[in-house]
Amino acid sequence: MGKESSTLLGILAGTAIGATLGILFAPDKGSVTRQKIADEAAVARDKVSETAHNMRDKVAENVASKKETLDEQIESIVSDVSHKADDVITALEKKLAELKARNKQYQKK
Repeated sequence: MGKESSTLLGILAGTAIGATLGILFAPDKGSVTRQKIADEAAVARDKVSETAHNMRDKVAENVASKKETLDEQIESIVSDVSHKADDVITALEKKLAELKARNKQYQKK
């Protein structure tokens, strides 16, 4: 996205500079020239604004997508850990049952 924005800004800047130079060297009255410059500046401002909005939307979409992926990964990890914890608890319960059985045998003797 960095190359796209740099290229787009370069094109917009080149267009604005070219239009401004063309207007400045045109044989018109000063008031007409100033109005043309103001009009071109407004057009350039609108293009830059639109580009900024588009880039913001793309970044927002990208962030949302990454967040969704991260949420899915975290959910998967929590699920895996939960299953592992169940396995550990089951193994400990079996071991405890074995120890209780041995303890009963020792108490009988």
